[in-house]
Amino acid sequence: MAEPMICAALQPVICGFINETGVPAATAKRFSSFACIKSNHKLLRKARENLQATRKVVQGQVDLETNHLNECDPRVNLWLRRVASVRVDSIDQEYDRLMQSSWLCRSILGLGKRYRLGKHIVQMLENIAELIEEGNQFKTFASKRLPDFVEERPRTQTFGIKPVLRDLWKSFERTDVSIIGVWGPGGVGKTTLLNNFNNELKARGRDYQVVIMIEVSNSRTLNKTAIQRTITDRLGLPWDDRETEEARARFLMKALNRKRFVILLDDVWNKFQLEDVGIPTPDSDSKSKLILTSRNVDACYQMGAQQSLIKMEYLEKEAAWELFRSNLSTQAITAIDSTGPNNVVKEYADAIVQSCGGLPLALKVIGSAVAGLTAPRDWILAMQATKHDIKDLDGIPEMFHKLKYSYDKLTPTQQQCFLYCTLFPEYGSISKDQLVEYWMAEELIPQDPNRGHRIISRLLSACLLESCGSDSEVKMHHMIRHLGLSLAVQQKIVVKAGMSLEKAPPHREWRTARRISLMYNDIRDLGLSPECKDLVTLLVQNNPHLDRLSPTFFQSMYALKVLDLSHTRITELPFCSTLAKLKYLNLSHTFIERLPEEFWMLKKLRHLDLSVTKALKETLDNCSKLYKLRVLNLFRSNYGIRDVNDLNIDSLRELEFLGITIYAEDVLKKLTNTHPLAKSTQRLSLRHCEQMQSIQISDFTHMVQLRELYVGSCLDLIQLIADQDKGRASCLEVLTLARLPALQIIHIGSSPHHFRNLLEITVSHCQKLHDITWVLKLDALEKLSICHCHELEQVVQETINKVDNRRGGIERGTIQRYGRINGSSEEQETHGMVEDANNGHVNGYQNKTENEWIKGTHHVNFPKLRTMVLTDLPKLTTICNPRDFPSLEMIRVEGCPRLITLPLGQMYDCPKLKQICGSYDWWEKLEWNVKEIMENKYFIPIRDGD
Repeated sequence: MAEPMICAALQPVICGFINETGVPAATAKRFSSFACIKSNHKLLRKARENLQATRKVVQGQVDLETNHLNECDPRVNLWLRRVASVRVDSIDQEYDRLMQSSWLCRSILGLGKRYRLGKHIVQMLENIAELIEEGNQFKTFASKRLPDFVEERPRTQTFGIKPVLRDLWKSFERTDVSIIGVWGPGGVGKTTLLNNFNNELKARGRDYQVVIMIEVSNSRTLNKTAIQRTITDRLGLPWDDRETEEARARFLMKALNRKRFVILLDDVWNKFQLEDVGIPTPDSDSKSKLILTSRNVDACYQMGAQQSLIKMEYLEKEAAWELFRSNLSTQAITAIDSTGPNNVVKEYADAIVQSCGGLPLALKVIGSAVAGLTAPRDWILAMQATKHDIKDLDGIPEMFHKLKYSYDKLTPTQQQCFLYCTLFPEYGSISKDQLVEYWMAEELIPQDPNRGHRIISRLLSACLLESCGSDSEVKMHHMIRHLGLSLAVQQKIVVKAGMSLEKAPPHREWRTARRISLMYNDIRDLGLSPECKDLVTLLVQNNPHLDRLSPTFFQSMYALKVLDLSHTRITELPFCSTLAKLKYLNLSHTFIERLPEEFWMLKKLRHLDLSVTKALKETLDNCSKLYKLRVLNLFRSNYGIRDVNDLNIDSLRELEFLGITIYAEDVLKKLTNTHPLAKSTQRLSLRHCEQMQSIQISDFTHMVQLRELYVGSCLDLIQLIADQDKGRASCLEVLTLARLPALQIIHIGSSPHHFRNLLEITVSHCQKLHDITWVLKLDALEKLSICHCHELEQVVQETINKVDNRRGGIERGTIQRYGRINGSSEEQETHGMVEDANNGHVNGYQNKTENEWIKGTHHVNFPKLRTMVLTDLPKLTTICNPRDFPSLEMIRVEGCPRLITLPLGQMYDCPKLKQICGSYDWWEKLEWNVKEIMENKYFIPIRDGD
């Protein structure tokens, strides 16, 4: 009891002496650390607990970001290492020893030890307090990894290409060589070589600023647009469909001239001018490189690869055998490797490998086809099939004979589905859903989409189709496609897709054809009356100048089941009563004005697409008589339902997908009021609904599949209400509000509301909107586009508040340096010790609450917003207050002269930002701090005339 009494007596005297004599602050700090060692040690324990709590919050956020493949912020990483280095165990041990010693040692003999320990405790308190404060300041914990200068290509096991890869590197490293040509037969592995070289470039360092691999495949025509699209995407530049190929090429030339690049051109068939697609010709001064592959050595010469040519030969026997075995099952390999005296399987397998002649593609495809064979009889049949000479396929290269065995292994249905894929152009990808719709319409498969997707999986596993970057698309290797084309001749299939045709094929090619593809051409007139009584499929889409069909064009197409005329300029459909077997008709994005009077006779029609038919005036009530329709799409068509009595398509009992345009509010009410068609409606367009002043999304609850809503030219519409969704979750993902001059109010109720799953919003020509603050409630929003809203002053209207550093966290007492709790030490609370001139704080130290130490959770607006487009907004001055945009990748600003600041805050508030698009004039007016944050490298100028 003696020690507390003496301390209680001494501390007021010591502290009073400090105050009265005006002892310097440093001296006061030393006395405080000595006298208040016990309370300071308690504070140290609390500070350590709070630091660990802060570390858990920060580490949790880092783990969440890294799980999404983002990269930890270096500052956060450094902070975590500093926290991990904090050690207070030695302080605790020394404190315990001091407290366990005799009172005499603590009072007299241990004064020096007490002083040093107290000083150490205070220093540790300061360090921990700084760490806690720093941890609470983090707003962003990770950022999207910067795009690599090389986009990694698929990695596959390779056989026999190491020698040619070494030769390619030797040529590449020569300073006097800028263009390198690699040539060899199709399927020999040129693409695989480029893929491996591309990936090795990534591993060897960043000597180049960008590496771009482009599939050319210009066997007949050069797809300049596809090449330009690839370059644009790799450079991170915006794409504009309105721009001409020539203007785009000039812009890409300027962009590439600023970089040291490597261009890899795969499968060049014919010479073309690099400048025509936007590629500068590399030379020794630019230090850029171009590598091309071709089947024709002359093409390499013509493209400028005279100084460095590399020929790819077929695989040697050992490499060919290894590649073949790599595609076999374990059981097949066991059968081959069997040591029995009469093992003929090895002999047959070896004969198959030899018949492939070292062609990697043939080895891979045929290896997959025989992967599961084990019985000798099956192997001998396979060997005989690969050796068979197909004489009736005149002119087909020898390798097709080898590849055909894989095709023969398919069922007849799978074979027909495979051949259907050849109808698409050589370049580009093929939509899986579109394929399946065609197959069902032609009755290749039952009316079961799942069956179609299983066939696609089978073709993928047989290496007859290849995967793309998108899960919804596939593509076909050019060699496999040529195999398919050679077989298609026997199946009476005429393929003229993507050949830049300006005229239709001659009559003789129509006469016996079963399928004809004329898609992606420049045909302007189909004025012929072809005799084609066996024609089942006719694909003419994407002929942008086609505006006329002969009045008797369909007169002999009695067997036609699939007809696609989308993305053409046709204004009318010829007499079509002969199309009694038609099941699929696509007229979307055409200028057709009305359906023929006899259209109702197409009784077997199951899929009718009339979406975005801007000139369609009349259907003559034909749609309601097509009782087998499964898909009817009139979304954003000029034709719509204007009278409640016109909504008479409830007879379509089999309808699964309905896209519809409505012109009257009473029609909308009828459709939404438990109408049988409501459950099928997936796309809804409301246009010119007179006297409709309000739309309430909750009225659409019976449209359980509604995914897209377009509201346009409803001149009396004042408000749109998305109230609380108390029922089934809304499926609505896309919303467009266009030409609504009276619209003033968009109200969104409390969550969960009907807009909670919206991914994309477009607001256009809404002149009474001064802001669209309601978008703050759309947590799923990915794209926001606002254009031609001339009264819009702010995107989000907010009060600009002063920054409040306090953040919500775990409540606790204040941590006071130098032994203060809530403004006073334990001893001072007991004895009424000092209050200095700094508001009662020793040494002027400010109290810090827990809210200032530990960053709590807070709601982030726009958590998923990736794209923001602002166009022609003359009064716009503000987007919103500075805030975090964790997912934002692109901002495009055009025609917004008063917008001179962006709400970006610090750069790390937008970790995924790639580009800011705007004019040079606007960029120059932008506030200097934003440009400083961007460091100009994110700015992409909008081209003249955009």
